[in-house]
Amino acid sequence: MKKTINYRLTLAEKQILKTKKVSQKVLQDYAPDEIASLLEASPQRARELNALTQFQSIPSLGINFAEELICQGYYTLEQLKGRSAVELFDAFEQHCGTWADPCVEDSYRLLVHYIENRDDSKRWWHFTAERKAYREKYGFSTNRPQKAWYQSEKYAKMNKIKED
Repeated sequence: MKKTINYRLTLAEKQILKTKKVSQKVLQDYAPDEIASLLEASPQRARELNALTQFQSIPSLGINFAEELICQGYYTLEQLKGRSAVELFDAFEQHCGTWADPCVEDSYRLLVHYIENRDDSKRWWHFTAERKAYREKYGFSTNRPQKAWYQSEKYAKMNKIKED
């Protein structure tokens, strides 16, 4: 299933594509080295753009989730293979220093399900019951951050931007 991928390209990158008469939509068909050449981008930037394609190709996972995976050092689905949703979610919360909204854990469950099954019929909300049952039985790790995601500096900055 192809879907529109959000790359959050810079103005310069958009201008390069415009000059070369290339649509953003076709970036998902290119390998990282081809992206680097096309956009005159660094190998790291091309790797990030390729990762955005891979992660957002999973139904109902968007740009913010994809960018969070990249911030944690993941660039391919292959890197995540063999990891459990709980392990990935707990690492995400540790990385952020806050506990996350439950739908984020559902998204990690979808991610792992997709990697293991290549099933694109599921969406993150299909994993809510599974998450609730797991947390009812096992709870959360003892070192789970105490501060909520909406109390974070990042969230406060996002809300400030929205208010302006």
